[in-house]
Amino acid sequence: MNMLELKVRRCATRLFIVFIGVLGTIAAATAAPLEVPPLVQPPGTQHYAGKVIWLDLVTPDLAGAKRFYGELFGWTFQDVSKGRTPYCVASLNGTPVGGLVQRAIGAGERRQPAWLTFLSVTDVEQAKQTALGNGGKVLSEPRSYPQRGRQAVFADPQGAVFAVLQSSSGDPPDVLAQPGQWIWSSLLAGDPNKDAAFYRAVFAYQVFDQIRDDGVEHVLLASNDYARASVNALPPGSSGLHPHWLNFVRVVNTADSVAKVQALGGQVLVAPHLDRHGGSIAVVADPSGAPFGLLEWTDTDAKEVTK
Repeated sequence: MNMLELKVRRCATRLFIVFIGVLGTIAAATAAPLEVPPLVQPPGTQHYAGKVIWLDLVTPDLAGAKRFYGELFGWTFQDVSKGRTPYCVASLNGTPVGGLVQRAIGAGERRQPAWLTFLSVTDVEQAKQTALGNGGKVLSEPRSYPQRGRQAVFADPQGAVFAVLQSSSGDPPDVLAQPGQWIWSSLLAGDPNKDAAFYRAVFAYQVFDQIRDDGVEHVLLASNDYARASVNALPPGSSGLHPHWLNFVRVVNTADSVAKVQALGGQVLVAPHLDRHGGSIAVVADPSGAPFGLLEWTDTDAKEVTK
């Protein structure tokens, strides 16, 4: 089984972003119902608890984000709202991959452009109660959107922000992501085992504890015998840095993609390097500062987990 993890280097401290204020931005951005497209067309009925099924980018420069991600990954964009809070849906070859919402960052505000991770649930209210009962917080109350379903935004006990989505059209199937699509998600936490217990309670994950060669904790979260995400320890000396989710896009060649990121005005936070499974990964940020990962993945690799 190949499992992905963030290999922390000395420059990794640049990666950890303060999420304070991001959820207030999301909630304000969705104050009016948006006519977002369904996740699955034609609609299905299958749900995969704990699977990352959507991401939203909060950015102060929507036009710039469109140029950057369009050039980098070949995404196309459909404007959904052009009012006070512009919002668009990004697609790759006709398949939606995420949303982009524009919110200005005022002088002195601690808001950081970021991607918000949406995990699948079959009952948002139940997820809310379970999260609260296990030390989580509700940052945006459950809310329904035409065609999309019902969603809410939480923080886990260590402060990492995430969202849940009860898709009214079912979840995308478990197939290998194509280059330009999201393929993996990692949670960086102060105490991986405690955070894994929280997510297991909310999503009924299978949890696989692992210790890397360097002794750093690494926990794999799975459902339906399929790897969904990993929980990794914050690096030594990272006191004051906030736990958060980091999402990876599949690319054909990490080094080439990193060079393109730089040419398009983005930044390299963690340079390309091999993880312990032989794949090349990197962490970058778009021109506004929103971090995300780049990851090579061969067609012969799989995410099925074996007991």
